[in-house]
This record gives sequence, structure tokens and C-alpha cells, in this order.
Amino acid sequence: MKLDIHSAVVMAVILTLLGALLSAWSGIRAIQKGRKVTYYRLSRRQVTVGWWTIVFALGLVGIAFLLGRFGEPVSFRYFQPSPSSSPTSTISLTPTISQTPTISLTPSISPTPEFSYTPTVTTTPFLPMAIEAQFESIITPDPAAIFSPLLFSLNVINFRAISPLTVFENPLKRIYVTYSYDGMTDGVQWTAILYMNGQLLKYDTGPWEGGTGGSGQYDLILPEEQWLPGIYQLLFFVGMDWKVVGEFRVLGEPSTPTVTQTASITKSPTLTPSLTRTPYPSFTRHPTDTHWPSPTP
Repeated sequence: MKLDIHSAVVMAVILTLLGALLSAWSGIRAIQKGRKVTYYRLSRRQVTVGWWTIVFALGLVGIAFLLGRFGEPVSFRYFQPSPSSSPTSTISLTPTISQTPTISLTPSISPTPEFSYTPTVTTTPFLPMAIEAQFESIITPDPAAIFSPLLFSLNVINFRAISPLTVFENPLKRIYVTYSYDGMTDGVQWTAILYMNGQLLKYDTGPWEGGTGGSGQYDLILPEEQWLPGIYQLLFFVGMDWKVVGEFRVLGEPSTPTVTQTASITKSPTLTPSLTRTPYPSFTRHPTDTHWPSPTP
């Protein structure tokens, strides 16, 4: 192991400080023992030795400071530092050519469900022109009117949905829609539109009569055969502004109505009397005029 000047100076400072600590400890012990001695002269001598030991410890501390501060510069005056070899950079390994991955087999097409309940990204809902043409109200709607998210359920108590669902199974007849609202104005045009798989299925439009705020209920009533499986969207408009949209899914095929044949009453044919030709009256000759007798000459 090679020892350089810096390491030697550091080691000397550490040893000097350790000696200072030992001297200070021994001096303190000597003073304590001297105070316990009964004879005055012996006690005085022991205490004096203790104090000189402490002074020696302080001197060692000073020497340690001088070694740390001036030890290396003074040493370099007498011992010329040998030039140290500059570290040579090691040869870095050049990256080898990594093998290119072979063509992996493309996964086969996995069957996807017919209807997935992930809402598709659509543009901002708009009001169809055919429905807009049926508007009757001329009251300007309040832009601050709001609706809560729509809840769909099969049972409702006091405008509160019982066990709201997002997936329903056939057979169905009615689905209740509950919501809360605020900022509405009586008489303003309100429209509800129901879409099934993006196709317009049903709509209602007319003047609002529910007051400014509160809780509301809207019933989706369709014949059983019209509840086809798919994704349904219900949109609320106030005037021309779209306010809220709710979405649910229907599973299973709807029940088909049974056709009962009813006997129809057929009328029996009635004979119509045929036309009989009545002979016209025969033409009778008028009596011939008789000439008056001519005068004889």
C-alpha cells in the first residue's frame, strides 16, 4: 500500500487529536484524584500535574491544526511530488449489431361482441330540423338552466329511482327516467329525443310546465316488440340548447306479439231483381177527317 503526503498529513492530524483527547482525559482524572488526597502538598502537586496535562492536550490540538493547515505545503517544499500518470480511458466496447426481430405472426381476429357498452365519441348533439319546425314557444330559455345526470330504472317512488341501472334485459314495456333541474322557465320549449343505435326512435316536444327547479320524471314507453337490443341515448334540449344526455343498453330479443285470427263476418250475396222490359204503348191512328160534301151544280 502506497502512502502519499496527503494521507500522511491526515493520519498525523488524527493521531495528534487522539493524543490531545487522551491527555485531556488523563489531566481531568489527575485533578480529581488530587482533590481527594488528604495531604495538602501531595494534593497540590497532583492537581498541578493534571492542569499541565490539560495544557499539553491543548498544545496537541494546536499542533493538529498547524499540521492540517500547513503540513502539505511544507512537505511539498522538501519532497517534490512525483508526476502521477493520467488515467487512460479504457476502450469502450462497440455495440454489436443486434439481431432484427423476425416477422411475428399477426394475431387472428378475435370475435367481438355485437354491442359493446363503451360510449362512442360523437359530435355535439343537435336538434333535427323536422323537430325544430314544430316549436310553439317564443320564450327565450335561460342559458343557466341545468339538468342533473339522468337515472334509468324500472321502479320510481316520489321522483326517486329505485336501483338505477344502465343495462336492461327484455321483455320491457316502460323505463322510468328521473332527474333534477334548476333555472327553467315555464312556457319555454323543451324537447326529449330517444335514439337507438344512432337512429331516431322517439321524441317529445312542447312547452315546459315543471316550474323553475325541482325533481322530474320522464317515462319511456314503447311496445314490447320495439325494445330491440342495442344502445339507447336520451337527450334533453331547452330551446335549441342541448342540456343532458343519458345512455343505457338493452339486452335480449324482445317478445313478439302473438297474432290471433278473428272470424270476419261476410255478407251473403243478395239477388238484385233483373230489369224487365215493359212494352211501350202501341201507336193508334187518329180517326181520319171526313170531307164535307161538295156542292153539286
